[in-house]
Amino acid sequence: MKKFILLLSLLPLSCLAAEESQTKNYSIGVGIGAMYSGIGANFSFVSENDLKFISAGCTAYGSTNGAECGVGIGWIKTDLFGADSNKHGFGIYGGSLGKEHRSPYPSVFEEYDIYGAGVSYTYFMNGINKSGTTFGVSIHATNAQFEDNIGGFFQVGYQF
Repeated sequence: MKKFILLLSLLPLSCLAAEESQTKNYSIGVGIGAMYSGIGANFSFVSENDLKFISAGCTAYGSTNGAECGVGIGWIKTDLFGADSNKHGFGIYGGSLGKEHRSPYPSVFEEYDIYGAGVSYTYFMNGINKSGTTFGVSIHATNAQFEDNIGGFFQVGYQF
């Protein structure tokens, strides 16, 4: 996991080496929500009407279990319904959504990874292909056995 986060943080540096005169076709974002795998960051490839991202973040933190972190991927499009602007995005995403814990016996402690997939709506304040604040909401289904199988995220972030 640490190697992946290091790789994710170094990947944008290689993109910064590209010429300034070229159109920006990538974005780096930080925030909370589906685009950021909980509280985290993303790296995305951007066009005028879509954004494909890979993210790393944490969905929970506890003093006894530590951080529950993971990765995700997703795709957001702004031209699905023939909109005139590229500010309203509808998307899909999937990835790690945390862990569930179970103690069937007093001396036995079990932990399971929770994965899920969902749909999202994201509003891009300045458009999907420009830097700016994002707001959104998402709903997802999971493989959880002992917790709710349906969940969601509210989203607030900034894409650079």
